[in-house]
Amino acid sequence: MRTRRTFLGSLASIPLGSALLAFESADPAPRLPISCNSYDWLTFYWRSGKSWGENPAADFAELSKTGLQAYEPGVSSRDEVRNMIPFLRQHGIQMPSIYVGSVLHREDEAEKSIQEMLAIAEEARPFGLRILVTNPNPIQWGSPILKSEQELILQTQYMEKLGAALREKGITLAYHTHDAEMMAGAREFHHMLQNTSARNVSFCFDVHWVYRGCQNSQIAVFDVLKMYGHRIAELHLRQSAGGVWSETFGEGDIDYRRFAAELARMKIRPHLVIEQCVEDKSPNTLDAVRAHQEDLAQVREIFKVLL
Repeated sequence: MRTRRTFLGSLASIPLGSALLAFESADPAPRLPISCNSYDWLTFYWRSGKSWGENPAADFAELSKTGLQAYEPGVSSRDEVRNMIPFLRQHGIQMPSIYVGSVLHREDEAEKSIQEMLAIAEEARPFGLRILVTNPNPIQWGSPILKSEQELILQTQYMEKLGAALREKGITLAYHTHDAEMMAGAREFHHMLQNTSARNVSFCFDVHWVYRGCQNSQIAVFDVLKMYGHRIAELHLRQSAGGVWSETFGEGDIDYRRFAAELARMKIRPHLVIEQCVEDKSPNTLDAVRAHQEDLAQVREIFKVLL
């Protein structure tokens, strides 16, 4: 199964929407439509023997059946954004956020990576881009090798630089993590948020990756919310049952009702992005369209206090 990271290297198509204004806090206004991430579709298509992105006309016709009005693609070039625009326009699908991989811990690669992300943002901005999400690459995918102290210092400096440049374009930079950043006492994760400014770097809280990265700890999820809730611009929403990704969003290992209530209490209204993916042991009863229809209904119900 390809990961989101390998997918970004081979993606050749996909999203957008209406022009929106920038925001400086983690509470976007006006309210952004609930989105889904391209990684959902990648995994559902993988399971059915298809490849998301090979036939964008058919792919976005399927997405439009779900009732979702927005889409967050994983992209690696401005050409991918340009190529997907006609299909998103055709189906009235917005693109308030995008996900872009980056290399920011090496001085020789960071400047190039920043320029690529700024070019992507410039391409997408006229079509409503509000948030650019990035998860800086680890030393090696799937490896326990950690970045050095100096590499982490460089990474925070370049993240701050990128965030400032995007803010000038009216776009919010949102820092994202997988499980790798939670290793060694979440050293990389905390360093990034402790040593960048809220003005330039917001937080895309991928709730389940924090949960899984902390050995399936709901305590960790709510501690992160308590520590960094004021930085949250976006949520990636995924549920599991017994540690295995569920086929649809809803009740499970993470108490999302409590999570939504805490966000409401803290007056945080992040952009909601469904990222309910499937893995090898996930149930296999629904196709991608039906699963996303159920996801949307559940997210609307569970997060109604924020909508």
